[in-house]
Amino acid sequence: MEIDQWRREYVQGGLQRSDLAESPVEQFEAWLGEVVKAGISDPSAMCLSTADASGQPSQRIVLLKGFDARGFVFYTNLKSQKAWDIAANPKVSLLFPWHFLDRQVIVRGVAEPLSDTEADEYFSSRPRDSQIAAWASHQSDAIVSRQVLEEGFETFRQKFDGQDVPRPEFWGGYRVEPHAVEFWQGRASRLHDRFVYRSMEGGDWQIERLSP
Repeated sequence: MEIDQWRREYVQGGLQRSDLAESPVEQFEAWLGEVVKAGISDPSAMCLSTADASGQPSQRIVLLKGFDARGFVFYTNLKSQKAWDIAANPKVSLLFPWHFLDRQVIVRGVAEPLSDTEADEYFSSRPRDSQIAAWASHQSDAIVSRQVLEEGFETFRQKFDGQDVPRPEFWGGYRVEPHAVEFWQGRASRLHDRFVYRSMEGGDWQIERLSP
């Protein structure tokens, strides 16, 4: 496998300053709309990067569940590795790898816990089996077999039979408040277009073009 020879040109388009919206949220919404229109599965999938107290980074794919001027929202088990990392170091990064359009979006910011009200509202909208799975899984803990997981699921399925499934206290969400959002568009000869929005005092955004 000659991996070092795998390459292609990025020729799906370019990105100019005049193409950009005034805020990164507006620009993100426009690009996300194009991703959805392209019919690609999991358009909201993003790589969440965290680092623990020692500085050891970790990455995993999670799903974006909302965004607005306040930031980007995701949900998780609050006793997971990502939650422990965020408790020690709330600075995180999000990456949307939209390779099929030769695009990436990178968000750098701070993760803040969502309110119980917000978490309750979203949890109640989840499929019932997903709600039960939240109770059955001690995310990131070692288990001896899949059977343990499936037995736990069945236990909680029976426990909540005939009633609404409540949100576990150890399950919630975070909002990543961005201080920088980069939009990357691949170009031929590796002369990519990169623009970053940087937050300024008063809620304004400064836009800079970056060298590829």
